Amino acid sequence: MAGEAGRRKRAAVVVLGDIGRSPRMSTTPSPSPARLVWKWTLLQTGSDPHLSLRENPSIHIHEMKPVQLSGVSKISGALALLLKAAIQFIMLIWFLCFKIPRPDVFIVQNPPSVPTLAAVKLVSWLRGAKFIVDWHNFGYTLLGLSHGRSHVIVKIYFWFEKHFGRMTDGAFCVTKAMQHELSQNWGIKATVLYDHSPEFFHPASLAQKHELFCRLGSSICSAMGSADCISVEKEVEDKSTTVLTSKIDGGVSLKPNRPALVVSSTSWTPDEDFSILLEAALMYDRRVAATLGEEDSMDEGKLWIDIKNGKQFDYPRLLFIITGKGPDRKKYEEQIKRLKLRRVAFRTMWLASEDYPLLLGSADLGVSLHTSSSGLDLPMKVVDMFGCGLPVCAASFSCIEELVKVNRNGLLFSTSSELADELMMLFKGFPEECDTLKSLKDGALSTGSSSKWSTEWETNALPLVKQVIG
Repeated sequence: MAGEAGRRKRAAVVVLGDIGRSPRMSTTPSPSPARLVWKWTLLQTGSDPHLSLRENPSIHIHEMKPVQLSGVSKISGALALLLKAAIQFIMLIWFLCFKIPRPDVFIVQNPPSVPTLAAVKLVSWLRGAKFIVDWHNFGYTLLGLSHGRSHVIVKIYFWFEKHFGRMTDGAFCVTKAMQHELSQNWGIKATVLYDHSPEFFHPASLAQKHELFCRLGSSICSAMGSADCISVEKEVEDKSTTVLTSKIDGGVSLKPNRPALVVSSTSWTPDEDFSILLEAALMYDRRVAATLGEEDSMDEGKLWIDIKNGKQFDYPRLLFIITGKGPDRKKYEEQIKRLKLRRVAFRTMWLASEDYPLLLGSADLGVSLHTSSSGLDLPMKVVDMFGCGLPVCAASFSCIEELVKVNRNGLLFSTSSELADELMMLFKGFPEECDTLKSLKDGALSTGSSSKWSTEWETNALPLVKQVIG
């Protein structure tokens, strides 16, 4: 008994997805005093998690290769889904039964539900472990985006998710709205565990900003199509200056005529309508030109040279950096290339997990296009932005105000025109005379620093885990 009481508990976190881009699951085992008595095993598919996890001696990461059935999917999408689920089920059973030490508890990200919930439930029974599901969203609603809610595959998925979701020993969820849905319609009692950014999401120092922009220099200075208002500023080989910063005698400063840096992270999926951002950027460009009395026939090249040489206007250039991978990325990149913009430029990137927090900490505004397939989850990207003190313009949906407080840490929009209005209002007088933007930045920083993930986990998650494992 004494040996059992003194033994370090072990938890296995199962993510059938990209844990490198899942801040909630990749930070569940992040270091804190209350969790140093635990050993953690992470099973994931996708990119590497943050360095702090990879170097933690209490965390062991196992990667399961993603299943690719591109040839079958061309013949039958339904057949590809069934084969993929069957192969993943077998791989999960093998990994969880034979490749990892026996855990006291499995903590599983949902979605995806198929085949994860059934596989982990079976393994938890075979190995005498407890089974907790962390509800990020509902998988059947995501599948419904591409097939429609009435499709037979979606109905089967819904039954599977609900059936196995009710067989758990405990549950977390991300919003009060989801907690109510699970309780009333699924018969599942879940503990609300709000997302908070891990400690490595924080505002970047001037030196960190300069180093980041030097590393990203070639990507920032390369136009996606024809030349634009950013690409005219060629990358400097000695790294003394970037598009946004300059370094003189060892001291780094932000350029007074720099573009405003707007960041959006996206999975390029149907639940994020990226066309709203493209339309808003075009409207901003046209409205600024009209406000400044510029003719349609004016020489853009001369304007860009004037800006490069230090000329400032009431409204800045906007540099949108869009991070992420996904199925619709190429489609929207082609649309971006066809845009004719004077004061707006887009760049799409895929960043290392260490550089993504630095980018958020270096930006002036974040944009979230997430609208939720279920209407019940919150965009984790916004949580990360708040951790970096980055105010957010977010697409409005049913429970977003559990996270974004209007006129305190961000603004909400429903149309591209509303987003364009917000860009005009926030960036007028940038960088010095934009009081509303500065106020929202203070509010975002306050939101991000008021509670960190470690505190949230120890206050709300750990008691449930201890209760479940007895």
